[in-house]
Amino acid sequence: MTHTALAHVDARFQLAFEGFQLAVDLQLPGSGVTALFGHSGSGKTTLLRCIAGLQRPDSGFLQVRGQVWQDSTKGVFLPPHQRPLGYVFQEASLFPHLTARKNIDYGRKRTAQAATAVELEAIVAMLGIEHLLDKIPAQLSGGERQRVGIARALALKPQVLLMDEPLAALDLKRKQEILPFLERLQRELDIPILYVTHSPQEVTQLADHLVVLETGKVVASGALAEVLTRLDSPMSQGKEASSVLQVKVWDHEPAFHLSHVGFAGGVISLPYQQATAVGTPLRLRIDARDVSLTLQQPVQTSILNVLPATISGMAKPVSGQVVVRLNLGGVPLLAHITQKSAVQLGLKVGMTVFAQIKATAIV
Repeated sequence: MTHTALAHVDARFQLAFEGFQLAVDLQLPGSGVTALFGHSGSGKTTLLRCIAGLQRPDSGFLQVRGQVWQDSTKGVFLPPHQRPLGYVFQEASLFPHLTARKNIDYGRKRTAQAATAVELEAIVAMLGIEHLLDKIPAQLSGGERQRVGIARALALKPQVLLMDEPLAALDLKRKQEILPFLERLQRELDIPILYVTHSPQEVTQLADHLVVLETGKVVASGALAEVLTRLDSPMSQGKEASSVLQVKVWDHEPAFHLSHVGFAGGVISLPYQQATAVGTPLRLRIDARDVSLTLQQPVQTSILNVLPATISGMAKPVSGQVVVRLNLGGVPLLAHITQKSAVQLGLKVGMTVFAQIKATAIV
């Protein structure tokens, strides 16, 4: 699909509550996953509700892939039931007396634009719920119920899919169970998915585009790799700060339980990806705390990944820590180091250094 201006989602909302004000002006990609990230009370769910038409802002404009759903200057406001969208909540909220199949069909029978039987079969396969269709919700795990809820939303053939912390109510095991299916949605659906979360792991695993909200305002918006590593973004400061690299599998070294992947900045060794074929694209998350710096290429070191890099930015020290933004062949990477190390090495923007990343630290 061509990403023209009309292929985007344009959302501008002004909304005032007592003690809270939402003021956003966003242009989001027309496909892929946009993560709306921020702490509780930052405005993530309020923004989603405005897009769904469940919250009517004081002033607003919403255009989805060329169709205007809302324009307060012209008195245009499509009510929620007229907006071709799917909404997935924290809880699946399935009808307890209906089977999974009938839950999925419930909304589908009430709209002319719903998925055909063939399209529905593809949705069911994508979410891996073929064996669950004749079960009632009480017979399903939390992760299975959520997958059925996603299928129900997709059965409406939405032009945009809204997901409000869909994993928040699940324990760690169920989250790990459902994440691969969400990754399939990210790869295979050609519609925008707006995904609300406060989990950095979900952001780095699923998102293509990232919007960071604080107290109702957008503090950063853009491609995931860029926003994660912006020095003025709150995402780059905390203990969970990380970078995302898009790589391809080059080869495997089964004798040492290692795989080797390549990207513009070089070759990286990581724990063995036995089930991943050579040539397969992968997404790596590298925590900033797992990146160290040296001025000279080390010899006789246990660290396998030593990559040449240029310092493209340094944040002011906070509590004895410095955030360093590196450029590896045009790819950004964050490193968290102590202020003492930065001073002793004489680090400055523009310097050439070597980034060291332990293979066992890469996920």
